[in-house]
Amino acid sequence: MLVLRLLNVVAPAYFLCISLVTFVLQIFVFIPSMFRDPSTTSLFSPALLHGALFLFLSANALGNYVLVIQNSPEDLGKDLNLGKGAEVADWLDGSRSPGSALPGTHFCRLCARVTQRHDHHCFFTGNCIGSRNMRNFIMFCLYTSLACLHSLVAGMAYISATLSMSFVDPLAFLTLLPHSISQFFSGALLSSEMFIILMLYLWLGIGLACAGFCFHQMLLILRGQTRYQVRKGMLVRARPWRENLQEVFGKKWLLGLFIPVQNMESSYRRQKEK
Repeated sequence: MLVLRLLNVVAPAYFLCISLVTFVLQIFVFIPSMFRDPSTTSLFSPALLHGALFLFLSANALGNYVLVIQNSPEDLGKDLNLGKGAEVADWLDGSRSPGSALPGTHFCRLCARVTQRHDHHCFFTGNCIGSRNMRNFIMFCLYTSLACLHSLVAGMAYISATLSMSFVDPLAFLTLLPHSISQFFSGALLSSEMFIILMLYLWLGIGLACAGFCFHQMLLILRGQTRYQVRKGMLVRARPWRENLQEVFGKKWLLGLFIPVQNMESSYRRQKEK
């Protein structure tokens, strides 16, 4: 538990550091280097277009990141007076009272709260993902993946111009890291250039991981399941996929694709108000 609590602090700090480094490299290194192209006008220069695209992707990624933390799942234990800590866990799994387990709920020991439609605990946000912040979490993964892949392309263009190399051959990127390491230790490659090359592989890994996680979550939503239900082997009531999507993304789903907006209220809150 101590290791998990430490990871709950280190992972968000790691994400924020990577975001800051990416922002600095894009704004002060990659984008200014694009202004050197004399064949384009200042209004439609690659620098302005890439800069606007990167700011759009970053604003959506960080905006949804904040909303994931802000829209923390409700602590149902307070409303149901289940107690605290281990007492809540006993009530949820039915060990305190046979047949008293609450369907669709889970007690997270890291967050110390009972969540409705619990999916998983995200260490990079230090928060549980449930019905209230699922849409923001998916948008966060999507735009983080796009921002990383955009930074990868911009970084490859910068390295290609700086080191006078071409990435037309797919093997050029695969052999870039070992070749760069040998050049770095021989003194033929600057430390700043080596750092950017390392960031290229980091952006590739984060981008692919976030994209895969996003698609996996979408498949679960279409089936009306959560990762916690799949892991525990819980059966869910079959519903049309359109209803499952609307429950997570709401009716104004198109607005949430372009602007970080607060998620719709959870189905549990709507049922409680009825």
